[in-house]
Amino acid sequence: MEIFLNIVLLVVGMALLVKGADFFVDGASSIAKKLGIPSLIIGLTLVSIGTSLPEASVSINAAITNSSDLSFGNVIGSNIFNTLFIIGTCSIILPTVVSKDIMRFDIIILFIVMAILAIFSYAITPFILDVWEAAILFVIFVLYIVFAVLRALKEKKKGLNLEQEATEETSKKEQKLWLSILFTVLGLAGVVGGGILTVNSAKALAISFGMSELLVGLTIVAVGTSLPELVTSLVASRKGENDIAVGNVIGSNIFNIVFILGFSGMIRPITLTQNSWFDVIVMAVGILLIFLFALN
Repeated sequence: MEIFLNIVLLVVGMALLVKGADFFVDGASSIAKKLGIPSLIIGLTLVSIGTSLPEASVSINAAITNSSDLSFGNVIGSNIFNTLFIIGTCSIILPTVVSKDIMRFDIIILFIVMAILAIFSYAITPFILDVWEAAILFVIFVLYIVFAVLRALKEKKKGLNLEQEATEETSKKEQKLWLSILFTVLGLAGVVGGGILTVNSAKALAISFGMSELLVGLTIVAVGTSLPELVTSLVASRKGENDIAVGNVIGSNIFNIVFILGFSGMIRPITLTQNSWFDVIVMAVGILLIFLFALN
């Protein structure tokens, strides 16, 4: 009975995470538009981070409750799922073309970020991501956001056609301010509450089935928290928007490492298991495969 209850709580927690992130992004985007913040910048920052909110909520809650295995496993597992399953599925629907811009910048940045994580976790402080190392990752996250915004503004000056986006965003402006604030608050509450439910029920299930927290994070929790990326990329792929499908996954993988592990590690040093290096290698191989396939 206890196992069934924890499974129900896990499903409810993940549902709150996904829907909460959706509400938060919609509400916060609407408020930002009313304040005159350009939609291009909102898309590159707020919406990108929004799809990673479920992973962030789970990992930060895990760090607070001293469950570093779950925190680390959630990030690495989500990245593996994003890379192999989401892009693989999207490519089955429609052959995926990776733009030169993503090849030149985002994938290279992701390789650099993964290399820094590996050096920190297995060379400088073996099997520990220390607070100062996490702080460096978080600084890289801030720099990446600045770089992404500068790139977007440069593309806009070149005459990037944003007419369709502007039309879509105009309809969002019509939403009343109080309703946007309510959506934002409810979304944030859903993400936080869902994160707490997911972490607690996942830990209880791990104990019940004799599984490690790392394994639960790499599998059940990772797949559940990657649902926003999965839905976004599948819809984009069906519409033939390859850049959105691939860019969403690559951007999410970068955010997961520098933002989530960076923030979680600053709360409490993340201790890794002896076998965690294998999962990091699988994550790196997945990105390498995308890079090699894209070259052709």
